[in-house]
Amino acid sequence: MIPVSGVGGRRVAVLGLGRSGLSAARAIRAGGGTPLCWDDGAEGRGRAEAEGFDLCDLTRADAFTGVESLIVSPGIPHLYPRPHQVVAAALAAGVPVDNDIGLFFRSAGAASDTPPKVIAVTGSNGKSTTAALVYHVLAEAGRSVQLAGNIGRGVLDLDPPDEGDVVVLELSSYQIELARALTPDVAVFTNLSPDHLDRHGGMGGYFAAKRRLFAEGGPDRAVIGVDEPEGRFLANQMMEGMGDDRVIRISVDRRLPGPGWSVVARKGFLAEWRKARQVGAIDLRSIGGLPGAHNHQNACAAYAAARSLGLAPRAIEAAFHSFAGLPHRSQLVAERRGVRFVNDSKATNVDSAAKALQAFERVRWIAGGLGKEGGVASLEPHLGAVAKAYLIGHSARDFAVQLTSVPVEICDTMDVAVARAAAEAEPGEVVLLAPAAASFDQYPDFERRGEHFVRLVEALS
Repeated sequence: MIPVSGVGGRRVAVLGLGRSGLSAARAIRAGGGTPLCWDDGAEGRGRAEAEGFDLCDLTRADAFTGVESLIVSPGIPHLYPRPHQVVAAALAAGVPVDNDIGLFFRSAGAASDTPPKVIAVTGSNGKSTTAALVYHVLAEAGRSVQLAGNIGRGVLDLDPPDEGDVVVLELSSYQIELARALTPDVAVFTNLSPDHLDRHGGMGGYFAAKRRLFAEGGPDRAVIGVDEPEGRFLANQMMEGMGDDRVIRISVDRRLPGPGWSVVARKGFLAEWRKARQVGAIDLRSIGGLPGAHNHQNACAAYAAARSLGLAPRAIEAAFHSFAGLPHRSQLVAERRGVRFVNDSKATNVDSAAKALQAFERVRWIAGGLGKEGGVASLEPHLGAVAKAYLIGHSARDFAVQLTSVPVEICDTMDVAVARAAAEAEPGEVVLLAPAAASFDQYPDFERRGEHFVRLVEALS
């Protein structure tokens, strides 16, 4: 655990008692502060009471009297579509609102004369795989490294880092937008596509939240995907302020002009360029844990982050080959009679589903759930590999109307969809779960949805 610095003898309110909230409460207590815990749900309050924390109804009119700050969990709206009533009360009372990420950045180096190196990864898609791949590469190279944030452990649950340690964080837009301290050594931006727009007041607010990772104190190195206009804009701004030797542009779309530093993957080959000279290359086509162009983009970002810490290209390449991938993200579950079954339950929006669909040559596609604004009509140009779609969940019938270029079957449940897709799949095809929808109609989260798919596949004769 990393004790929170600067809270000794002070009262700190904590709203939301899930993983990050309870972690923050423990770290505040370890730093000598008094956490005042509240959750709208009885289950969360019960978890806090079981650990001996004081409950304080933060909805009371006098709740913020004598309170130092309010720590908010990422799932709780702090601005759009409207602030949670407790957040609104804190803002009205002039109480600083922060989160566990802000507490981490102000506390992680407090116990050491040499703070750890921090690599922070964000983006609409691929940030989990990129963060995990950076962690894997550094661990394989013998570096002392920890992984946390939106993946794995809560940031304050990490072991206090020693001199020379590296911390890799996956950060969502919710986490970045609210953190009052953001000082990574290496900041990574993979890509941007519409998502969570209700929480950010539109696409501009969403991009602004991501961009804060590069603005609050400024990283020493910036790794930026430039295949979308927002990434090109961000890289242009950062190169002006940092210099082109400290900004690494990444792309899976084009070779990047100019004298700066770039990492590009085209037709399955990754190449590093510095001052218009190629200085490293990796053939990604044979790396089983990184299939498809979207994973090649992740590989570019991870390669660039590792290179920024001084790792050699061959060490990075060797680590890529031993990377098994993450559960629920292009995860190869099994192969039955020449048919591969791939779990990409994390593909909860149309952009990530499009990337998954384009990674394979012939697909039996399981999709559906709680559809997002706009549905799946925009996926039509990316369905060339789809032999048939098997639709489940709340939006199955809406999706069926929108998918006009491929055969569809409304299956409603995962059990029926897996059985039908497996029965009809031919050798060489892939049965792919890439829902393009949230899971909350039938499952608590995308992990449970993916786990159900895995169990059904494993049960096939």
